[in-house]
Formats: sequence, structure tokens, C-alpha cells
Amino acid sequence: MKKLLTLILCLCTFGVTTASPQNSPKDKFVSKLLKQMTLDEKIGQLAQCTYRGNFTGPDGGNLPKEEYVKQGKIGSMLNVIGIKDIRRYQELALQSRLRIPLIFGLDVIHGYRTGFPLPLAEAASFDLEMIEEAARYNALESAADGLNWVFAPMVDISWDARWGRVMEGAGEDPYYGSRVAEARIRGLQGSNLADTATVMACVKHFAGYGAPIAGKEYNSVDMSLGQFANFYMPPYQAAIQAGAATVMSAFNDFNNIPCTANDFLLNQLLRKKWSFKGFVVSDYNSVEELVNHRYASDKKDAAAKALNAGLDMEMVSTCYLTYLKELIQEGKVKESVLDNAVRRILEKKYELGLFEDPFRYCNPARSARVLNSPEVRNASLRMAERSIVLLENKGSVLPLAPQIKSVALIGGLTKSQWDMAGAWAAMTDRNKIVTLHDALQQKGLAVNYADGYDLKTNRMSGLQEAIQAANASDIIIVAIGEKANQSGEKTSKVNISLPEEQQKLVAELKKTGKPVIVLVMCGRPVIFNEAREHADAVLCTWWLGSEAGNAIYNVLWGKYNPSAKLPMTFPAHVGQIPIHYQQKSTGRPTSLKQAYTASYIDSSTEPAYYFGHGLSYTTFGYSNLNVKPGKTPGIHALVSVKVTNQGLYAGEEVVQLYVQDKTASVTRPIKELKGIRKIKLEAGESQTVTFSITDEALGFYDNDMNYKVEPGDFIFMVGGSSNNLQQITFALKEHNSNKK
Repeated sequence: MKKLLTLILCLCTFGVTTASPQNSPKDKFVSKLLKQMTLDEKIGQLAQCTYRGNFTGPDGGNLPKEEYVKQGKIGSMLNVIGIKDIRRYQELALQSRLRIPLIFGLDVIHGYRTGFPLPLAEAASFDLEMIEEAARYNALESAADGLNWVFAPMVDISWDARWGRVMEGAGEDPYYGSRVAEARIRGLQGSNLADTATVMACVKHFAGYGAPIAGKEYNSVDMSLGQFANFYMPPYQAAIQAGAATVMSAFNDFNNIPCTANDFLLNQLLRKKWSFKGFVVSDYNSVEELVNHRYASDKKDAAAKALNAGLDMEMVSTCYLTYLKELIQEGKVKESVLDNAVRRILEKKYELGLFEDPFRYCNPARSARVLNSPEVRNASLRMAERSIVLLENKGSVLPLAPQIKSVALIGGLTKSQWDMAGAWAAMTDRNKIVTLHDALQQKGLAVNYADGYDLKTNRMSGLQEAIQAANASDIIIVAIGEKANQSGEKTSKVNISLPEEQQKLVAELKKTGKPVIVLVMCGRPVIFNEAREHADAVLCTWWLGSEAGNAIYNVLWGKYNPSAKLPMTFPAHVGQIPIHYQQKSTGRPTSLKQAYTASYIDSSTEPAYYFGHGLSYTTFGYSNLNVKPGKTPGIHALVSVKVTNQGLYAGEEVVQLYVQDKTASVTRPIKELKGIRKIKLEAGESQTVTFSITDEALGFYDNDMNYKVEPGDFIFMVGGSSNNLQQITFALKEHNSNKK
């Protein structure tokens, strides 16, 4: 651990937040309040309990919540739903001696009452403005129903689709993941936490949670510091620099120390190097689980190790409540450490405006006006349209012509409101979800529906009815995929292939001679080789939330031209996992023509679909790729490319910039995403897109976590997918960066 502390001193910072001025009104208020607090009241601020009947993990025991709240022994509650109950508990808190209000938190991952697409689906949009807008509406609804804290965004990078929680993140790329993290922080928090249209964000899970060994939930994580710094750390740092109010520690261990009690992560990196001034909350029950890690001998030891390492608030387990007073009296925890943790929590309560008005988030009229309002649903629809990825479009079967009047709609997923909400759906009103079946009927189409397969067993069911429906229709639309509860927390899989009989159904329907459009409904990359072989068109529609059906209809009939790209690689075989585009060359790089290279003897190394892949109803051409030296300080070069809409439809293209460092002092990936630009072009229109090349595009962390930009040749690659790029070389002759 000593080596870690030495190495982290060399870690570069791209910008840090500053402490609030001493003697500011907030500082004076919090300091005065802290001096009045007893030891028990201080410890109480560090305790977060869950509301009875709303669990996202093990029950926290028989804690007398109401009595503890009245005594000032609880600082925060999670899973309290609705203004009525939130107001009731806040009133109890105001019966305490010092009348310190509670913070109320909930896992609002992709919508509160109005369902939005899964975060991974939203990331597929590559539309940072729309992602920020979606987060803003998530905050608006959450705050309108009494909440002031959400446990989002999850910014964990993952290369392993077996891990079910990939649905909560932005995918596999650290550069893009950082931009999404920033957008979501801005959307949730706005510019003022006291604004009742905003909530506190919580960056999770710190750190490395997206890399569990074998893709198994809650498993250990093992990686070098260089690997962490280059591929997993950037989104956390970006979120902190964007002003995130709180951070959640991860369940896993990092460098052999559980994150919940990891001084390197919480004190050295987060607070000292990044100057984070908010507070850190544990994940659900994870302080007590230090005993299961065999890092703590018992719950008392767990409490001491967690608080000394910088863990401020304990979620659900009660190690702090039970043992901190005794630990302080024994000198095993300094009261100054406790005071610092309490101060950080009280400061956020002050910034939320809770001391001024504890009930500022409890406005029934605002709640009735905002929840599931047309404005919020419209935002959900626009986000959903932008999240649908067109994977295949053989013979340009899509968009469907207006003359299509009858549709064979196959698969129970097309009419399942529960599944359309997706996992981690908070309080989404499933009764108000528009399914594809609903949408087609509302548009006046003749819908010939058949199950095709049983949703519980995934066995083909009623094949003849499905074929009859197909024969009676102009077009076949069949939905295959997971059920919503097969992605998310505690849903790791050893096999992410879609059920065999779902895929056989596609092959059987193809025999009718009618065009077959396959909708893949999922929360993670999935494998469906047989289905994609027989499909005329394939769209990844994920789980899209309240306006799912309308969004899918709009894309199928060309009311919206699909523009999404995959934020994660889709493997062709489960044995390829973990798979990602940032592969290194290795000493014997992968070759289809040579033996004794990084390859398989029973399969290609090629994925089914590459990172950044996504089709449009139009086509885009790239030309005039050019690079010239930058003339502005800090900009090494300018890379420009002309993008032309060569098709018949207006459309949006995600222009992607990748960089390769040809020779470096450590091994580097063959390409890394370092810029994106989403542009809209009318048919026949052209636009020149220019990327500024800075240290962040050229540099890397070495094995001692020093940030470096080394002179030499770089290859810049630009295109619409990670596997379809034009390239040009640039020589960096000297480096004059001020970064350390």
C-alpha cells in the first residue's frame, strides 16, 4: 500500500474543485451546528436506513426507524416513496433536539415515474445533449415526488456482457463514458442543488466495479494500476470534475482492499488528488460485508476501518451506529475523523436548502403537475428514438412504406408493459407504458398477433398461428430477447446467447417468403447468430421505457431515421468475452491468414457487431481527411474530414475520431476513441468536421500512474464505426504540456 500512496502523488489532475471559503455562511452554519452536536447525534448523521418493504438488498434488520429518526440518530433514508411518507419522516426528524433534516435517496436509474431507456440504450444515442436532457427530466420527476438524492449515474466501464449491470452504464469506452458521466451529472444537479427541479447525483461504483472476474456480480476485481488509470478511472474523475455531490463505494475489492474501506481510493485519490468535497456513501450493507471479505474481524472492526478510510455514510448496515461511540472512546477512531464526515454530510443538506425549508421537495401540486406529464413523456420518446440501433437492413427493407397496412406481430415481448420498463425501473408507471402492440393499433394498422414462443420457457408455442399471421400480413415483425429482469444487478450469466427456439422461430417465419424484421429487446449485448442470418432487418431496441412502442413505430416507418451506434461490442460467441475494441497488438497480433497468432482454432475473433456500429436509412461518405499543426496553445493538431449524406433521406451521423500511438514506452491499444461529433445532414448535404488534438487525445498513464505525452508518430482514424475508418499520420515532434 505504501507504493500506491507514493505512485498516486504522480497522478495527474485535469482540474479540481475548490473548497468552499472558510467563514462563508455555509461554513459558519455547519461549524456552529457541529459544535452543538453530541457524539450520538454526530454518529446518527452517518447512518442511512431503508424504508420497510422497499429493499434493494438484504433487510437492514429491526432498526426502530421512527424512534431513531426522532432522536436524531438517522441522517438519511432510502427507498421511501412518495411525498406523504417522505413528509412523515421529515416531520419526525424535526422532533429531534437539533431539528436536522433527513436526505431521501432512491435508485433512479432511467426515469422515476416516466420510464426512460436503459442507460446503456441512452448511451447508444451518442447524443450528449439528449442524455443530459433525459437526466434533467429524471431529476425533475424525482424531486417533484419528494426525493433530493438519486444513486446515479453508474459510470463503471465494462468489457464483459456477462455482467448484468452493463445496462446501467455507458458501455466499454473510457473517453465516451467520461462524456456521458459529465452530461448526466449536469442534467441531474443543474447549477444549484437548492433548485427543487434538481437532485444530488451519486457517482457509482467507486472503483472498478465493472470488471468483476468472470463477469460474476459482486466478485473480486484484479487489475494493474496502469490498466485502472487508462481504462476505468477516467469516468469517475470526469464526474467529480463535473461537480458530483456524492460518491458510492463499490462492493468489490481494489488492489486487494475492499473499496468500502480503501484509503487509497477514498482519501488519497478522491479527496487529496481530485479535491472532492462531497461525501461518500457505502453500497447497500457493504460496511458489514467487510467481515465477509475477511478484511475485518467483526462489525466493530469494519466500522473502524471504513470510517478511517474515508467512508462517510453507511447504507443500511448498522456498524457505525452500534460501534463508533465505543471506538472513539477507545481511541481507535479519532473524533476529528468523525467530525469531518459529519461536516461533509451537513454541508450537502445546507446546499440542498433543507435547513431553510425541510419540506421544499414536498409539494403535492408540483408532483401532480410533473409526474408522467406530456412534457416528460415527450422527452422519453425523443430519447427512445435516438437509442434504437439499426444493426442490419438487407435490401433496404426499412423504412417501411406507408402502403404497409397489415403486420404480423410475433412475440409476447411486443405487448409486455412490464418488460418494456426494463430493470431498475424505479416507480415507472407500467400501466401507462405504450407497447409496440399498442402503438401499431393506435396507428390504425391491422395487427395479426401471435405469441410464437412462451415468455416463461422460451419454447416455441403456436408456430402455426404465427405462420398464419405472417401469411395474412404484408410484413413480419418478431421480437426476441431477454425479459427485463434478466439484466441488471444480480443477473450475471455464463451464456448471453438468446434462447435457441426464439431464434429458430425467426428461421421458420423466413420460410413464408415475407420480409422479417427482428427486434432485439435486451439490456446488454446478446448473441443471436441464427436469427440475424435469417432476418431481413435487425434493430436493437433494448428496453425503452414509457414510450417504447411509439419510438419503435417511428423508426420502423421512417418517422425518425435511426442514428444510434453500439456503445459496447456485441460478441459472436460467448468464448470471446471479455471483448472490446481497444485491443492491443500483442507480439503476435491477430491474423486470419497466419497461425501462431492471437486467435482461436474454432472461431473467428471478429465480433458480431463492432463498437460504434449502427446503420441509417441514408449513407454517409467520408473524404478529404486532413491534419495540420495546431496554432493555439495546448492544441497539437487539427484533424478535419468532410462528411457527405449520399442517400435519399436526411439523417444524423456520429463522426468518430480514434487515435493510435505508433510507438510508446508501454503497450497501447491499436485504437482509442478520442472524439465524437453528432451531425445532421440533409440529403446531398456535406459538412466538414474538425477535431482539436490535445494532450488528452495523445497521452496515457504509464505503470507508475504518471501521465505522459510522448513525441513520435500518431495515426488519426475517422469514420462512422470502429471498424470502418480512414486514417492519416501525424508526427508530434516535441511536447510542451504542463500536465504532470
